[in-house]
Amino acid sequence: MTSTATRSARPFGAVGTAMVTPLTEDGHGVDLESAQKLADHVVRHGNDMIVVSGTTGEAPTLTDVEKLELARAVRDAVGPEVTVVAGVGTYDTAHSIDLAREHAKLGIDGLLVVTPYYSKPSQAGIIAHTTAIADSTDLPVMLYDIPGRTGTPLSFETLLRLGENPRILAVKDAKADLQQASRVMAQADLVYYSGEDGLNLPWLSIGAAGMVSVVGQVAGDLEREMVQAVDRGDLPAALAAHRGLVPVVEAIMNHMPGAVAAKAALHLQGVLPHAAMRGPHVPADTDQLRMLSEALDAAGLL
Repeated sequence: MTSTATRSARPFGAVGTAMVTPLTEDGHGVDLESAQKLADHVVRHGNDMIVVSGTTGEAPTLTDVEKLELARAVRDAVGPEVTVVAGVGTYDTAHSIDLAREHAKLGIDGLLVVTPYYSKPSQAGIIAHTTAIADSTDLPVMLYDIPGRTGTPLSFETLLRLGENPRILAVKDAKADLQQASRVMAQADLVYYSGEDGLNLPWLSIGAAGMVSVVGQVAGDLEREMVQAVDRGDLPAALAAHRGLVPVVEAIMNHMPGAVAAKAALHLQGVLPHAAMRGPHVPADTDQLRMLSEALDAAGLL
């Protein structure tokens, strides 16, 4: 990717991971060396996009300096053929613009901009906020529509308006409204990425470009198989990959916060040296670790 936004079928790639942020064992610092090793692992296992400082990356608990150091470290760790996207959206427009501009200096490929959370702005406020961030750099933008966390979904009309901006290219959708997305894709150039691992195949089936996945850092090869099967029109192979992922998605996404489960799973796989979290998250307990281990073993991922 380049720093100039372009319209394409897959402007950010196809198989993306919402990467966890490895911390020092006491949770007080970011372990940049482990982050680089994890980024390399993710790329070697089927991913062509890495999103840092997203929900799974514990972004609300990271300082601005930590976010920038993390993005720089991951950018340096992966080749230019891998798309690196940084989450810069907050509930403060000015702060988000500052983060966008600072990240743009690092040679990353795009920005993830979540709907402002907690303050629950109007749709007009969301449009003004997002447009201001998109217009602050030349980097392409992926919207992040996750009303379960933000309290406010992006409306159909708002998506069409935002899609008119030449830098806003895609939507990471985590609200499961496939009908609205189908209408948007029929009327605008916005590209969709699945933001819910259990719905990756349904999203691909209606024309999504790919996914931004929590599970992708644990089972990226299977997700790559699913995307490739859909691309060649092989539904049985896509279903086989989807069904192979079911126990892993269930264990990681439905019994504890995704960030907690993903770190624990990566530790069980030997990819991370430990699974330290930063409050308010706490590490997986014994029962959760047992469940994760059984699911990963059943999927052949240990």
